Amino acid sequence: MKTKAVRLYGANDLRLEEFDLPEIKDDEILIKVISDSICMSTYKLLIQGKAHKRAPQDIDKNPIIIGHEFAGDIVKVGKKWQHEFKVGEKFAQQPALNYKGSLASPGYSYQYYGGSTTYAIVPNEVMELGCLLHYRGDAYFDASLGEPMSCIVGGYNAMYHTNKINYDHSHGIKDGGNVLILGGAGPMGLGAIEYPLFIKNKPKIVVVVDADHNRLIRAQKLISPEYGHKHGVRIEYINIKNLNSPYEQLLKLTNGVGYHDVFVYAPIKEICELGDKLMAFDGCLNFFAGPSDKTFNANINLYNCHYTSTHIMGSTGGNVDDLKESIQLAADKKIRPALMVSHICGIDAIANIVDNLPKLKAGKVLSYTHFNLPLTAIDDFEKLGQSNFLFKQLNEACKKHNDLWNVEAEQILLRHFNVK
Repeated sequence: MKTKAVRLYGANDLRLEEFDLPEIKDDEILIKVISDSICMSTYKLLIQGKAHKRAPQDIDKNPIIIGHEFAGDIVKVGKKWQHEFKVGEKFAQQPALNYKGSLASPGYSYQYYGGSTTYAIVPNEVMELGCLLHYRGDAYFDASLGEPMSCIVGGYNAMYHTNKINYDHSHGIKDGGNVLILGGAGPMGLGAIEYPLFIKNKPKIVVVVDADHNRLIRAQKLISPEYGHKHGVRIEYINIKNLNSPYEQLLKLTNGVGYHDVFVYAPIKEICELGDKLMAFDGCLNFFAGPSDKTFNANINLYNCHYTSTHIMGSTGGNVDDLKESIQLAADKKIRPALMVSHICGIDAIANIVDNLPKLKAGKVLSYTHFNLPLTAIDDFEKLGQSNFLFKQLNEACKKHNDLWNVEAEQILLRHFNVK
């Protein structure tokens, strides 16, 4: 059958093309992709091409479909999996496969399995690993955003604290501790601010530091200090540009104790070093931001590492349990993955968006792959709606949900373009 997809042929070479998919094998599943949120990791893949650790070396001859944050419907099921999956049901998926030590992953490594496409073929190993999930939610975008949310969940779950008495390390952030999120007002940071309001090891304070005034204002509007207080957590938003002495002023917010859990969401040397300096006794720093520079480094205080048990780790992606948790929290209306979304688009806009992603200064871009639509900000719906009935409807739907993308808006969009 025919599919239309955005494919990578090499560094800085993305192409939107229509081509034939082969018939599925008995151990494969054919899917219809509906939504795919665009990730900065795809930009890193684009600029590196074959040099990327997940990219095959023959992509110039056998291009791969990009996109790894996708959801949709199951269209056809091979005999091996017919006992478990049914035609017509929705799916979510975990792209971090780690199959037999391989780095292969959808959106990076497969010719026929990625998110920026109308149809794709799910290979056998995905089902074997339990990475194709049954999804019963109303909104496709919640399932798409389940993947980036699972990375956030995984980041929190990967934190650890030592126990000098018996060396039985406790996993997760410190219960009742101080959390610092550096570079935290971007799309992933928003998820990281809201998630700890609903976990067992709930922090006492979450301090969000960023240098972008507009992002901080939006973050404070969407996850207000009052909202944090309602859930038993103090939230502080800080523009680092307004601080004369960042170390002293951020430390003061903890009464001089420091931060038990530090997340670095921006690959900036000075930010990493500030986070290291601000750790409390037995503090854990998670370098969450993946740099493109393979030689990226920063100075750490090994004196504190030795005498005050500070430690540094990094996390990337999440596992299946992290994805299940994020989808369940969204289904229970606790976390709001839509916090990340600032723009929508169609399949025709994806290649150009990925190419210019660092320049956009946008939140998550949510793409819908069965129609053409230029990159459009949710903030522009009201103005566009003055002359366009579709955007009038979308604006009305988003106004009902604190200007966030939502299931009503998604259904309006899919009906308008006759996506069934």
